[in-house]
Amino acid sequence: MQLRQNNLHKLPDRVFDVLVIGAGINGASAAAALSGKGARVALIDRGDFAGSTSMQSSNLVWGGIKYMESGDFALVRKLCKSRNHLIKSYPSTVQEIRFLTTINKGFRHHPLYPWAGTWLYWLMGSGFTRRPNFLRPRDIKAREPIIAIGDAQGGFEYSDAYLHDNDARFVFNFVRGALDFGTVAANYVESLGSRREGEHWVTEVQDRIGGSRFEIRSKVLINAAGPWVDRHNELSGQRTEHRHVFSKGIHLIVPRLTNQRRVLAFFADDGRLFFVIPMGARTCIGTTDTRVETPEVGVTEEDVGFVLDNINKRLALDTPLTESDIIATRCGVRPLAVKPRSGSERDFLNLSRKHAIDIDAEARHLSIFGGKLTDCLNVGEEVVEEVGRLGVEFPFPDYRWYGEPDASVRDTFMHQARLMDLDAMTASHASEPLSTRLWRRYGTQALELLEDIRQDPRQGEVLIEGTEYLRGELKLTRRREMVTRLEDFLRRRSKISLVVPQETIRTSPGLREACDILFGDQAQARMEEYFAASTPRAHVDEGEGVPGR
Repeated sequence: MQLRQNNLHKLPDRVFDVLVIGAGINGASAAAALSGKGARVALIDRGDFAGSTSMQSSNLVWGGIKYMESGDFALVRKLCKSRNHLIKSYPSTVQEIRFLTTINKGFRHHPLYPWAGTWLYWLMGSGFTRRPNFLRPRDIKAREPIIAIGDAQGGFEYSDAYLHDNDARFVFNFVRGALDFGTVAANYVESLGSRREGEHWVTEVQDRIGGSRFEIRSKVLINAAGPWVDRHNELSGQRTEHRHVFSKGIHLIVPRLTNQRRVLAFFADDGRLFFVIPMGARTCIGTTDTRVETPEVGVTEEDVGFVLDNINKRLALDTPLTESDIIATRCGVRPLAVKPRSGSERDFLNLSRKHAIDIDAEARHLSIFGGKLTDCLNVGEEVVEEVGRLGVEFPFPDYRWYGEPDASVRDTFMHQARLMDLDAMTASHASEPLSTRLWRRYGTQALELLEDIRQDPRQGEVLIEGTEYLRGELKLTRRREMVTRLEDFLRRRSKISLVVPQETIRTSPGLREACDILFGDQAQARMEEYFAASTPRAHVDEGEGVPGR
């Protein structure tokens, strides 16, 4: 936790060009873009980085095919371009994947109609992915035997992309990039409100771990608090053109249902898209789409029943899924940007995830509404442009602030990994070679891991039963990833708590050593804190950067 403590001391001692409140995907990408181009940036979050909406996604990076039906072609084109750009920029992390969609009898369109739409979708994506295919019911069954085709009229295959690791890890890598560019970031720092004093914003904050209060001064204030943007604007006296409405979505994590690496897509009983998504040794199923009034949500029995009913109707499983098969759940809200006069109440289910940035030029304040993982690079670039208009100068305006390290660095890592026969150390239950996983997760810092393993082969041993995480990774995490609570590591820097049953984690002989590495003399307290807060399914998320819940 030394990195966090060092940054806490820096936050009140400087005047920053920009303070970003909230470290979900919008705040993380904004901080990385601004600091990469030379601005002096501070980044805080009330909870952990990516601790809310950004860790509850479907792990899909897609061009918004569902917006084709509503005719929002400009948004689809923009998201397709964003998806393509992410695939090219993060080839180890954002990867093309096939979607197999089944259309059952009674659907509002014949299968040929949406299949034609996939061709238009493919063309709007500049033909970047593999071409769509039309499928008869027998073709669907041949490709994926677990699909029930008794009511199927037909279907189609098309391509989008997904995150090979997990959403929270993807977001954190933007935070880590921002730190490398000089951003002073700290998690578990709550904004108590902001006020203007002369030419600066003064934001009163509280360290939610240590309890101390102090002030952060900045020229520009960016409210990127995700679902809590409106609440923080109330604290800061900001009026905006947009506001948020909320849609709750849940996913269930269950044992792997198929060995095929593709997304199975259906239309649920309520007409919304419903997915079966590969997650290594597990499968993620969902999602729901429920209007809620506040961002504080949890999984209900009705949510679980809806997902299980829909999946059991559409898959020909030897044994239907039940609650006893659920390993973990994901639950969060989609913050949807609307204008109060837009009539959003009438067309709630058709609202898109597009982002909007409201700007108070006089006060030098930005509010970021909506957004999704697919559009994160656009958010970063747009924030840089708007902050530049507010008078902040960028010493390195053309610097490319995103993307994986150069191919030459990857080649160096892979060559060193081959020389030491690293992949021979891959755990028998692992989903991919060790060299591939370490590069994707740590990039240039993966070279540090190789050196640690060369000096001490024990650093290449899996530490927590049922996971792929090495002893050496825990040491790297302690140095560089600001893990403050055990959940930060188990749920967000990794996805261990999503794919490993809670009881297996609790009884793992390596868990205490992992906590010793991460927390030192606080190890026992952090373990007790984690298990005291853990419940089988009900979960209310930490807010991103906002108090007063």
